[in-house]
Amino acid sequence: MYDFTTVVNRAGAGSGKWERMKRANPDIPEGIVPLSVADMEFKTAPEIIRGLQGYLENLILGYAGPTQAYYDAVCGWMKRRNSWDIKPEWIVTSNGVVSAFFNAVRALTEPGDGVIIMPPVYYPFYMAIERNKRVAVPNDLVIKKGRYEINFADLEAKARDPQNKVLLFCSPHNPVGRVWEPEELKKIGDICLENKVAIISDEIHFDLIMPGYTHRVFAALGDEYADNMIICTAPSKTFNLAGMQSSNIIIKNPNLLKKYMDAVSQHMGHPSLNILGYKACELAYTQCEAWLDELLLVIDGNKKLAETFMEKNIPQIKVFNLEGTYLQWWDCRGLGMDYKALENFMIRDAFLFLDEGYIFGPCGQGYERINLACPASVLKAALERFAGALKKKNII
Repeated sequence: MYDFTTVVNRAGAGSGKWERMKRANPDIPEGIVPLSVADMEFKTAPEIIRGLQGYLENLILGYAGPTQAYYDAVCGWMKRRNSWDIKPEWIVTSNGVVSAFFNAVRALTEPGDGVIIMPPVYYPFYMAIERNKRVAVPNDLVIKKGRYEINFADLEAKARDPQNKVLLFCSPHNPVGRVWEPEELKKIGDICLENKVAIISDEIHFDLIMPGYTHRVFAALGDEYADNMIICTAPSKTFNLAGMQSSNIIIKNPNLLKKYMDAVSQHMGHPSLNILGYKACELAYTQCEAWLDELLLVIDGNKKLAETFMEKNIPQIKVFNLEGTYLQWWDCRGLGMDYKALENFMIRDAFLFLDEGYIFGPCGQGYERINLACPASVLKAALERFAGALKKKNII
């Protein structure tokens, strides 16, 4: 039904990752598409484009807030797609999930407090901690039988430290692509409750789940967990709406909600969304489920394309199974390059612009994160370019 094959040239359009690619290598050949930052290289769902066009015909572009239709769309989506009953009064809008967890860290901790994270993990987590003068406390994920798992003994030890006040959690996990099982989530929740550690759960990728896996919203597992956490959600990854700056932060506990809003008002004054952001979110959540269902099949196809290509052509690279997100995690240490040499090779020789593993923490050195949300032709060309560059260097 939808166009997931057209390659859109975003050069000169202000795209962050396209501009970053050009800065990294000004001599990049024509036709190269960056596969780094997590926005998609697909055309926007036509229902959103048409809906915004019709909305603009009679719209005054003044100050705006969420409408009842907006709240109904968000609550309906959470119930239909995530089996999660929420109330409108739990929803706080934010111009982004990153802004939200920056504010949440300020709300729930004091300078010098520890914030537990699970590296390798989304790099703005470090920024939210360090720029707020808090201390990052790593609870590194461990690899068992080729799959990342949580080190619960280490988590429990760090949660017991009264200096550590918050767990900044990623679900599904970015960059390793894990979809956490309910038993894992409950074990985390119980450890945090027992040790009075609040949870900020970044679930921005919660709709992007591969066939055979099911995401469970952490707060939906029980009121005792919901009352101890802030859930960060958005339509931005699901429908490629990051430029609309529309996120929904969901906080059931009134005391946590007040702390969060106090932190927001102290830092931002009176926040509100772009007027078109509200409408784009509403359109996405009420008219675009068919587009999303088709997208998930495309991502799953790209996942399998990369896995098969690596197994056949570059077996030195281990590709981790993608359970959720559209971000595949590669262990490239078998290529025999240190992580800085790997980065230089990618940019200068392979013309591959991915996210380097080291930005997700020291345990990510030698890894790469590739964005699979692109036409299959783009991915295939990138993989062939990669293999060709490795052959030229006699690495494979």
